[in-house]
Amino acid sequence: MSDRRALSRRDFIAGSAAAGAVLASPRLFANTQSSDSIKVGLIGCGGRGTGAAVDAFRSTKGVSVIAMGDLFEDRLTSSRNNLKAVLKDSYKVTDDSAHVGWDAYKKVIASDADYVIIGTPPAFRPQILAEAINAGKHVFMEKPVAVDAPGIRSILESSHKADMKGLSIVAGTQRRHDRGYRAVIERIHDGQIGDIRSMRTWWNGGELWHKARKPEWSDVEYQVRNWLYYTYLSGDHITEQHVHQLDIANWVMQGHPVKAYGMGGRQKRTDPAYGHIYDHFAIQYTFENEMVHHSMCRQMDGTASRVSEHVTGSKGTSNCSTNIYGDDVWKFVGKRENPYVLEHRDLINAIRSGNQVNEGVNVAHATMAAIMGRMAAYTGKEITWDMAINSEEELFPSNLQFGDRAVAEVAIPGITQFV
Repeated sequence: MSDRRALSRRDFIAGSAAAGAVLASPRLFANTQSSDSIKVGLIGCGGRGTGAAVDAFRSTKGVSVIAMGDLFEDRLTSSRNNLKAVLKDSYKVTDDSAHVGWDAYKKVIASDADYVIIGTPPAFRPQILAEAINAGKHVFMEKPVAVDAPGIRSILESSHKADMKGLSIVAGTQRRHDRGYRAVIERIHDGQIGDIRSMRTWWNGGELWHKARKPEWSDVEYQVRNWLYYTYLSGDHITEQHVHQLDIANWVMQGHPVKAYGMGGRQKRTDPAYGHIYDHFAIQYTFENEMVHHSMCRQMDGTASRVSEHVTGSKGTSNCSTNIYGDDVWKFVGKRENPYVLEHRDLINAIRSGNQVNEGVNVAHATMAAIMGRMAAYTGKEITWDMAINSEEELFPSNLQFGDRAVAEVAIPGITQFV
């Protein structure tokens, strides 16, 4: 965690400016593949990490998985068995390249992989990205990419370093690779619905999985295995899940919100088995031009589900993914391939061609918007972007190990303070 703690606000601002300069100018990129072979290392062998490895394999020819690592041996073993069955001869992990423990990620990064998949719980991603970029690896990392502002500043610094080294970073915000979303939002940017007046987004769905505690598990092992329910590991579900819609809003607006105001709470999912996170949020985000984005997310069984986006302009409206309505009606009718596969194909094409792609800033800003919304709901205050990005609240400990760990109190608006 030393990279994360060492980054000052001044370094962060300077690094972000330099990164922008690099992105704006053409350059020759390092680490260009000289052959079609692509070797992948998997860090974090849960369902999403294992799925990402399969998506990489299915994205193009010549992909093999050569190294794997996870904190837990049972997760590693299960993932190995699943990948063997799907990848067959393209599964090239041996017992010597399958690693368990707190430092397993370092061993995967030290392998001969061309890129690593970061499929760990969100809190671990800043330090792993920093290690991977320092080692000269291309990266696919799942969203969200951090749980607090120090983690976001670390992600932005690593993204800047990736530009300096010509390394590609692709994030698990797969809608940015979906051909329907890309076609619609390109038309929104071209002015087909006029000036943006407002946005509404939702991720209202049911409750997710939970793993019953075993007697031999310490507090930390139980919490990491149920990482969704602990803000220090997941960032709460507004960050872990609703980040997709917040990323769409940023994409449409070509920027990030400047303030957040809203509410949330823990009404139905109150059992201690579900840690201390909220089960619903409703946040009003405001962008620089005073455009208001109304955001809502909920995880409650037995409620009406809605996972979508809606943008209103001066000449029409859009669902952002397939249709534009109003004066100039348009509908996407092309082939929509699996965006979970396309995001890996786009990364691999960048590696093979040397035409760098870097989604680090975009996903960091989407994650930061989610964190800012959580701050507003937890405290009951209006939180500005500058307040949020400069926050010194560090949720994830630098020396986390198995053992006792008390669960934080549920945040109470008006009592919980902004840090």
